[in-house]
Amino acid sequence: MADFQLVDPRGWEYDLQSVYSAYLGHFQLYNIPWYERSWGVLFESFDDFLAFSWPVIAVTDAWTGKAHVVTRMTSIGAFLKMIKTRFGETLPNVENILKVSPFENNQRPLRTVSDWSSYKKIYATLPAVTQTAYRTRVRQGEPKAIKELWERKDRTFLAIDFEWSERNTSSCLEWGYAAVRCGHLEALGAWPPVPERNYRKGHYIVQEYVDKVQNRHQPTYPWQYEFGQSQVVGKAKLPQIIQAVISSLVSPDSESTPNNLVLVAHGISGDLNRLEEMKIKIPHNVLIIDTASYERELFNKGHRGVMEDAKTGKPRLPGSTLSLGSLIGSLGLEVSCTLHNSGNDAFLCLLALQMLLDPENTKIPPTMVGNGQGQMGMMVRAGSRSPVPPPMGTTMSMPMMTGYPYMLTPSPMGLSSSMSTPPPDGYFDDSTRGRKAKYASAYLPTPGSSRNSRKTTAMAVSDELGMKSQPVNSEALNRSLRNLTLAENL
Repeated sequence: MADFQLVDPRGWEYDLQSVYSAYLGHFQLYNIPWYERSWGVLFESFDDFLAFSWPVIAVTDAWTGKAHVVTRMTSIGAFLKMIKTRFGETLPNVENILKVSPFENNQRPLRTVSDWSSYKKIYATLPAVTQTAYRTRVRQGEPKAIKELWERKDRTFLAIDFEWSERNTSSCLEWGYAAVRCGHLEALGAWPPVPERNYRKGHYIVQEYVDKVQNRHQPTYPWQYEFGQSQVVGKAKLPQIIQAVISSLVSPDSESTPNNLVLVAHGISGDLNRLEEMKIKIPHNVLIIDTASYERELFNKGHRGVMEDAKTGKPRLPGSTLSLGSLIGSLGLEVSCTLHNSGNDAFLCLLALQMLLDPENTKIPPTMVGNGQGQMGMMVRAGSRSPVPPPMGTTMSMPMMTGYPYMLTPSPMGLSSSMSTPPPDGYFDDSTRGRKAKYASAYLPTPGSSRNSRKTTAMAVSDELGMKSQPVNSEALNRSLRNLTLAENL
């Protein structure tokens, strides 16, 4: 196998072992006593058949995803010509040879196998070839590959999102994530996942940049996280936190099997760049899903039906890509939280993936049930500097302050009525469970405000948390207490 060169995989379509098997089947079908013929020594075993010295490459089938050692029809023709020249008999071309459609379109290493030992060496590389092709298929958004991945119910899907400075992309402003451990839920009989209960989620704000670095073209909203508590951390600590989260979900690296972890994001290339800049260690066998690419492939293959832009009314063009807000809107959901908050975006990204994969069985958070029109672009307000308002008829309450610096508890929109019962995955980390704040804050931080100018008119007071009382405005306090009572009764 020292003769090594690269060849174009086009035309390499015939599984080598199936060539040998097909001719033995042909002899049996037509009662040909091959064992009595002079050329019969070439078919006494697969090892003898390989003595012809077959040129081969390893590829995966575009439909099945299985790897094969394949050769060309010209090589089969050369084999038949050799038999006619040396033994004076003509063997026909048989039709029952396994034909493969190579998934790979890049050049492949050419090998020559002439015995069983050399065949075993290239055959041993097939698991790695399969995994490489599978990672590529998933990364490109192939619907069949991603659907099969979800239906295995044994992977952990981790959706991530970064918000970074427009002036300096290496300055990370926020990081958010949402994860679902499918294998854990399946083992507990809690399938399919319920997003409100079974998503592990988090949101981290970088202390050095918050309220200091403002994006002009695409504003961010670090204080508008709706699905849990936002934590303010130093920029030196953020890589450690991200690495710990990934390490808690990942399995060991392997050349032959995919990782348990599947990384998910919407337009993932920028997020991968941030991970690389932070030197986050990710095994090479981790699968990557870009929900933008996946949805685009679904549309291109006709799985999403006819779609039109809600703004222009024109039909959607093939190959076009939806923003995250437009994707959520196309699923008939109402974006009841602010986009371009990394925690919200990560949660919505994972929810959108689950909706695309299993729309019939996915339980939508009650606050996100839309009008069902399913038109793209119906919800886009991400470019505005004001938070997206809640749906009509929804009471927007102020967040309660905890005893921890810069940590906001979620508003009732982000809470489930079943918080008293731990979810099957046990993902609640409610540090204030069992405690009742006596007063609620009447202030919600907004982008662009400086920390010195943020004067709260009703600070949270809780003897149990050890917080000091502050002067309060009676009208704001009464309004906050009414909202708090409503939240406690949910």
